[in-house]
Amino acid sequence: MTTSSYFLLPLLLFVIGYAVQQPPKPLSPENPLNEEARAWVDRTLQSMTLEQKVGQVIFPVTYTASADLRGAPYQEVVRNVTKYHVGGYLAFRGEVSSATDLIRQMQEKAKIPLLLTADLEGGAGLVLRGATRFPKAMAIGATYDTNSAYQTGRVTALEARAVGIHVNFYPVVDVNNNPRNPIINIRSFGEDPARVADMARAYIQGSQEQGVLATAKHFPGHGDTATDSHLDLPVITVARDRLESIELPPFRAAIDAGVGAVMTAHLFIPSLEPQEGVPATLSSAILTDLLKKQLCFAGLVFTDAMNMGGIVKKFKNGDAAARAFKAGADVILFPPSVPDAYMGLLDAAKGGEITEARLNQSVRKILETKARLGLYQGRQPDQAKPARTVGATENRRIAQDIMDRAVTLVRDEKNVLPFRDVQQDQQILLLTMLDSRRRQETRGAALVRNIRERHSRTVHHEILAGTPAAKIKLVQTLARQADLIVVGTYIRVGAFKGSIDLSPTQLDLLQTLSKLDKPFAFVLFGSPYLLSFVPELPSYVLTYEDYPGAELAAAKAIMGEIPFRGRLPVSLPELYPAGHGIHK
Repeated sequence: MTTSSYFLLPLLLFVIGYAVQQPPKPLSPENPLNEEARAWVDRTLQSMTLEQKVGQVIFPVTYTASADLRGAPYQEVVRNVTKYHVGGYLAFRGEVSSATDLIRQMQEKAKIPLLLTADLEGGAGLVLRGATRFPKAMAIGATYDTNSAYQTGRVTALEARAVGIHVNFYPVVDVNNNPRNPIINIRSFGEDPARVADMARAYIQGSQEQGVLATAKHFPGHGDTATDSHLDLPVITVARDRLESIELPPFRAAIDAGVGAVMTAHLFIPSLEPQEGVPATLSSAILTDLLKKQLCFAGLVFTDAMNMGGIVKKFKNGDAAARAFKAGADVILFPPSVPDAYMGLLDAAKGGEITEARLNQSVRKILETKARLGLYQGRQPDQAKPARTVGATENRRIAQDIMDRAVTLVRDEKNVLPFRDVQQDQQILLLTMLDSRRRQETRGAALVRNIRERHSRTVHHEILAGTPAAKIKLVQTLARQADLIVVGTYIRVGAFKGSIDLSPTQLDLLQTLSKLDKPFAFVLFGSPYLLSFVPELPSYVLTYEDYPGAELAAAKAIMGEIPFRGRLPVSLPELYPAGHGIHK
């Protein structure tokens, strides 16, 4: 062996070892198509008219609750597919069976296979009744286990693909470093960019292994805002170097993991976009220069829903669609009006604002994605598969186990939790507090049922934001008579809500109850940050979620059936650091 070989051998072994260690990247835009798929893409693109190419980049929404061929919603779908040549759809809410039927009918009408997308942040069960519901990202983050993210991605993809969905608008890779964020919050894996990146990589791997394209969102980062972009245009005023250290690393990790798609954010970042008030969705500096050129992302760029306040308050539908496309978006998602978006893009293409080369670039990427998913070989879902796969017992067990491991005991000053030794003759007062003035039968119902199943002498009352003073007084009397008190508080984080607070009356009642000399358990379903407003609470349990699986997990932990195992994925300002959690 020559001397140079001695030097080359370690390097060669390192390279081979590195290659072996790298996980496969299924559905990655970097993966070359096989010859048959490439030929289908070329042939299809060459056969398309300008009008068909324009339609291919528009993805409207359809509500999958009904597959009635005579109904107006279905007729609109047919019109969008046949007249406006849309390239895909966002499937939104319905039963598994009706969604599968509707998707099959939609695919039959389309000349080119449709790319079906969905927003499955809480598993397929978030939008499809009968499918498996998983906790959202912050609860997954609280397990501090990347396998939780991997399994969530894997099972969600199995169920989604069985129904006929090809793209999941998840994971959220925003770093939630603003406690007042009303729209990301529990949708984020946490506040540590490295941990968010690790969770995102695992989720992407699980999803794309099962044939569903994952989507990293909301680029370039929606975590540091107190404004809901569904209502208005948030402004993030941080410097570029801060973005490089906090917001962008999870996106870099997702791209490195081979994520197939990225979704834009409707927010204004002056350090990236020089023109005042231009959202990232409409910014070529952000979508083309930063995302595509600097971060080298070659996959599909979806806009966030174009019907949101961050866009429609300032920009007209057709103009917004054209501007987003010119900025670098490949897909115009959920425009307020398909005809307006279509004409805006078509006029821009005919007028030379959008070149045919630019249009072909995005249409080719969409067709290549469809080819990677195998849609050129067969576009219809297996009719028998949903019954075997969706909502399967093992899938539900995996989801509940993740939720069980997320329950976090943040504080237990009087060392009263769990309530293992409750006597048969003792009474539990269970209150459910909702951040709403209206009664919502589904919220709190599972908690009440599961506590009562474990202790029959449980008295329940619901406290809304506008509960009358007389009922507040009654509850205070019952609290003094009870042996133990459990307060389940529901602070929903969601679109168009705008805030994440309880009412002053509810906060006052909490303070009063917490001062009584008896075992007291406070459980927060939703945003974890309420403790800053009532720091005197002697106990504090977090689930980061408010669906029935979270309520079951909380009941089991409170009553000593399962241990508290979760840890904070975010810090509670001036109280507890990320990583804190009492395990017992």
